[in-house]
Amino acid sequence: MDIISQLQEQVNTIAALAFNTFGTLQRDAPPVRLSPNYPEPPPNTAEDAAANLSEQPKPLSAALVKAAKQFDALVAALPLSEGGEEAQLKRIAELQAENDAVGQELQRQLEAAEKELKQVQELFGQATDNCLNLKKPD
Repeated sequence: MDIISQLQEQVNTIAALAFNTFGTLQRDAPPVRLSPNYPEPPPNTAEDAAANLSEQPKPLSAALVKAAKQFDALVAALPLSEGGEEAQLKRIAELQAENDAVGQELQRQLEAAEKELKQVQELFGQATDNCLNLKKPD
């Protein structure tokens, strides 16, 4: 797998870990009163939830930090650009010119293939007409 694909995979992993971490914290958080206009939330009777809440953030945050460090290592492994921005712009222009030349060649080949297809279709039409009419070819 190339480095860009690995980076994309690592970003997806970080996003999934963050989503799960925030969801778990939100799910297990004790209820709080949002406003004096609202009634007092019911007390959390399960002591397991309180113990679980204090233990869960540690492995979740450790996994998130580990994934972030792996991402940083992948970014550090990216090849450095040589010559700066001007060299990159020159290379982009060269690649664009090459792409245009290849595109023009493909267009010429497509037109030639369409012309040949039309000729084959005409010959096939003549052959089928001759077979159906039982005529000898000219």
